[in-house]
Amino acid sequence: MTRAKIAVSEIIDAGRFLNSKGWVPATSGNISVRVNESTIAITASGKHKGRLTEEDILLVDLEGRPLENKKPSAETLLHVLIYKLYPEVNAVVHTHSPNATLISRLAKGSVELEDYELLKAFPQITTHETKIHVPVFENDQDMKRLSEKVKAYLKKHKDVHGFLIASHGLYTWGRDMESALIHAEAYEFLFECELKLMAIR
Repeated sequence: MTRAKIAVSEIIDAGRFLNSKGWVPATSGNISVRVNESTIAITASGKHKGRLTEEDILLVDLEGRPLENKKPSAETLLHVLIYKLYPEVNAVVHTHSPNATLISRLAKGSVELEDYELLKAFPQITTHETKIHVPVFENDQDMKRLSEKVKAYLKKHKDVHGFLIASHGLYTWGRDMESALIHAEAYEFLFECELKLMAIR
């Protein structure tokens, strides 16, 4: 099986998993996998992630230009940005879960996560005695402008493992699809905990 075929299979399986959790409702979210140093496979625009087929995934270059006659997600530029900045990353997932969407509306600039055991789900974190910040960017229909803002931040904060877009959702990534999904699941748990704490304070 070619690397492109493996990437497509990984995206289909990831879409089913994310859909089963309720994190990519309707046709929201997008998923990608690095095929090689110049190509990624990514979900096409407007496809239900729980019912993906091979036809719903296309190849694009690292400028976000499609290599076949299909329309990529509008947010492809954010995916390729992550692959360019992090050569070790091989999978990116973007969810529209209730937890990620709500906390992105309530947070002021970033979400602070501190003293949680589950922070150890992220690379290079070995103790709960740590604090991470998940940046929140204002939503923008101009993807080029938004990607430039994200790029400027990530170039200064390379230890970030995910970011939020306000009223929109979460982007996270990993060295492979399994790692990216683990990070998505960890963020979901941590965001839910923070939202519950906010409700009782």
